[in-house]
Amino acid sequence: MNINTISRIENAFMEETATRKTSTNLPYIVVENFPKLGLMTSLRFLEWAAENPQGVISLPTGKTPEYFIKWTAHLLEVWDEKPGITVREKYGLDRVKKPDLSGLRFVQIDEFYPIHSGQHNSFYNYVINYYIQGFGLDMDNALLINSDDIPLPDGKHYSEVFPGLQVDLSLRYRECRSSLEQLQQRSIFMIDQWCSNYEKRIRDMGGIGFFMGGIGPDGHIAFNTRGSDQYSTTRLTETNFETQAVAASDLGGIEISANRLVITIGLETITYNPDTVAVIIAAGEAKAEVVKNSLESPLTNLYPATVLNRIQNGRFYLTKGAASKLTDTMDAYYREGDWNQEKSDRAIVDLCRKNNTYGHHVSLEDLSRDQYCRHIPTLNDNTVPSVQKSIIGKIEQGLRQEKNQIFLHTGPHHDDIMLGILPYIANHINETSNQFHFSILTSGFTAVTNQFIITALTDTIKFIDDGLIQMIAYPDFFKVGYQYKWDKDVYHYLTKVAAGEEYELRRGLCHRIVRALVEIYGVKDAEHLRETLTNIILLLKNSYDGEKNPPEIQRLKGMLREFEEELVWAHFGVQVKNVHHLRLGFYTGDMFTEQPERKRDVAPILDMLKEVRPTVISLAFDPEGSGPDTHYKVLQAIAAALREWRMEEDLSGLRIWGYRNVWYRFHPAEADSIIPVSLDEMAVMDSLFTDCYLSQVDASFPSYELNGKFSRLSQKIWVEQLKDIQLLLGKDYFYQNENPKIRSSHGMIFLREMNMEEFLTHARELERSIDGCS
Repeated sequence: MNINTISRIENAFMEETATRKTSTNLPYIVVENFPKLGLMTSLRFLEWAAENPQGVISLPTGKTPEYFIKWTAHLLEVWDEKPGITVREKYGLDRVKKPDLSGLRFVQIDEFYPIHSGQHNSFYNYVINYYIQGFGLDMDNALLINSDDIPLPDGKHYSEVFPGLQVDLSLRYRECRSSLEQLQQRSIFMIDQWCSNYEKRIRDMGGIGFFMGGIGPDGHIAFNTRGSDQYSTTRLTETNFETQAVAASDLGGIEISANRLVITIGLETITYNPDTVAVIIAAGEAKAEVVKNSLESPLTNLYPATVLNRIQNGRFYLTKGAASKLTDTMDAYYREGDWNQEKSDRAIVDLCRKNNTYGHHVSLEDLSRDQYCRHIPTLNDNTVPSVQKSIIGKIEQGLRQEKNQIFLHTGPHHDDIMLGILPYIANHINETSNQFHFSILTSGFTAVTNQFIITALTDTIKFIDDGLIQMIAYPDFFKVGYQYKWDKDVYHYLTKVAAGEEYELRRGLCHRIVRALVEIYGVKDAEHLRETLTNIILLLKNSYDGEKNPPEIQRLKGMLREFEEELVWAHFGVQVKNVHHLRLGFYTGDMFTEQPERKRDVAPILDMLKEVRPTVISLAFDPEGSGPDTHYKVLQAIAAALREWRMEEDLSGLRIWGYRNVWYRFHPAEADSIIPVSLDEMAVMDSLFTDCYLSQVDASFPSYELNGKFSRLSQKIWVEQLKDIQLLLGKDYFYQNENPKIRSSHGMIFLREMNMEEFLTHARELERSIDGCS
């Protein structure tokens, strides 16, 4: 990093994290986790704003800047109070007066097109709420993208010009086939001119002085996706699948985001001012590969963020996970600290992967030439076999049959447990000495589309009309009867799965919907039920895509997700009473969910722990705070509950299983247990997902890695993980193995086991980083 361009804040964080000279084309700074990343970006922004009170700024939208926004608001509030002074003294802002942000000129980075500016999921609305109002900026100094105000022919609104809100950019180049297409073509050209004017206004201000943005899974910054021209300017453009998958949660599903265009500033817009401070922030191991490529590649259209090489103040601020694949990180990992088995395992596995070579073909010469393997102590002909032995030991650990255990498997969302470790659970669930409990800690309603509910409620009305929901005719059903036989709903549904009766499956779902509606809305009779169904359908049809639902509909969606989870574990004979739905209150569906609170969120977990008294707890392990925000907030709440429980009882024997699924993964060297997965187990998972997670089958909110069901993505990951192990051990180890479980394996699950103290240490570091800004 060029010492002449380092700010005081950056220098303080480099000293705190012992960051040495970086070898990448662009400089970067690494911090422990997501909340700490927010603190660093906030302090750097405030440092710059104090020096440039009339400067031009461009800040990101979405969930990525959550802690940047929270820390900025907090620091401005307590600037001259003890908490603010303590932070400022620590990081070198102790002599800086509280910056006045009202003189800053704001430039909006991007926006979906078309989208009503008043919608809560428009970036315009986000900017107004969190930056203009939240930071006390002057609206008159803001350059914003408001779809409603972009002029179109004859003063028409975009809803008149683009039916279905779909814009066909081929009209820029092809002949129009109708009068409507002629109108649309003229409109597109007018939007293009508006974009050119937007670009000019930015340049007339001298360009952007402080830019901060996230980086997408394909490497996009703003909406400049992979392959964007390095000299691109503000424009109306299409996006790619990775970007659409990320945007699906904003717009109410991939069905909408796949057909919605965007207006974005260009790469040249960002770098037009040669003195621009441009900061890219990235958190989590899922971003590690694209971060590595962006930082270690020369200027290229393939990785849009490499455009920052054109300015001297380009930066990446990263969490450890996001920086985990950088050459500098790997060099430090092997260079620092004592050598251990994990380092040997990682070095050999990575060498086999890099050279696409089986372990038994790796020679001593290969090891000596490799930049990391050559550091293995006492390098000799036994080096590879020793690593193979280590990995085989992890497989044997994964094959161990657990007995006399009380398992509490937890998930932040419905389907997290299944997608993470279903085959491992299935291996133990038929052992009668074991007890099984499952707990989903949030209601998961954001994963259910309005259209799914509309269809299900319409089906319910039809079944009622046909006399096929007979329970509503029972005299006491609407008073107390609806509370009983929820297990029967599950059993009846699975019986129809076995029979292959699709029609009856829909009817089974509608039975549960009726019970839920009576509970939520206090439905009094059949007429009231029909009225309630009709009103909900009408409300949802009049809602915009991605609109936040009223609490009652959130609860309905959540209860349908709970039914789905009960169906999964009922396949293995688990009763509804052993599937715990905690519905923690921090999960609200807002842009930024609240931090867990003791009474609201921790106490229910503690009560469950005392009731179940588990000997083994599984959880989604995201100590960095980089996956979906629900994951690390659930982790915090579980950790807090365990700390309290530990004060009352000896938990030294409690085992914690950390799993990862479609959001992030373990390296084989990090895992303690490696679980073989057979084709039939993959088929069972896919079948369970399809039959039980009815609201998820259409994959309205897919991963950017796969346009399809999450069960297929889990299978893809398990197969990829097997390939790493096969390269090390050789395929002979598998198909000639004496153990049929290993012979039949076509995938692998990686699991990490921790004791209480180890788990709480990880959680404590995350908690410290959040304290103060929440």
